[in-house]
Amino acid sequence: MEYKSTIKSRPYLYKETKKAAKLIKEGLAVNDIKKKSIEDNIFQLESEARKKEIASIITTRLKGLDEFIIHKISEGSIETSKILVLYSIVKTDRLFFEFMNEIYKENLLLKDLFIRDKDFNMFFQSKREQSDKVASWTESTFKKLKQVYIRILFESGLIKNQKGDREISTPILEREVKEHIYKIGDKVYINAIIGYE
Repeated sequence: MEYKSTIKSRPYLYKETKKAAKLIKEGLAVNDIKKKSIEDNIFQLESEARKKEIASIITTRLKGLDEFIIHKISEGSIETSKILVLYSIVKTDRLFFEFMNEIYKENLLLKDLFIRDKDFNMFFQSKREQSDKVASWTESTFKKLKQVYIRILFESGLIKNQKGDREISTPILEREVKEHIYKIGDKVYINAIIGYE
């Protein structure tokens, strides 16, 4: 998976993802979400372009998930479904996954329960050094990425505040969900969120 900066215009979209998961559970095919978004405005959006864009983002995230996980997003506890929407983002965005794995998880494991500005600066600097593509991005791209990462972490319940030193909330995931994700071979993605080795 290559590095992309598209997440900067792709928010967390929890309510929308949950709604799409419910529709899939009721029998709608993942590929029909865009059509339903345009025809029935299921995500309550104003422009045609935005209806297509949001449906496309959600479709991309849900395509990689199995029936069990879609069911848990749709019907599970708020904490679990929020973590699973985050997991769908981690699975589809390499740079965000690496941030979660190298910064968020490490801080959790070291019991350093804050995400600071320097964490973002160090992370983006190291990615610039590892990738010519990332090195070619502008400062405003990194600024936007940081804002979106913070918002996603906040909205998913993984940090308590968006300003200053951001305090980490230790995520809680149902055991059966964790075991299922381990069983399907996605341990690395979920561990980046729940802070396991």
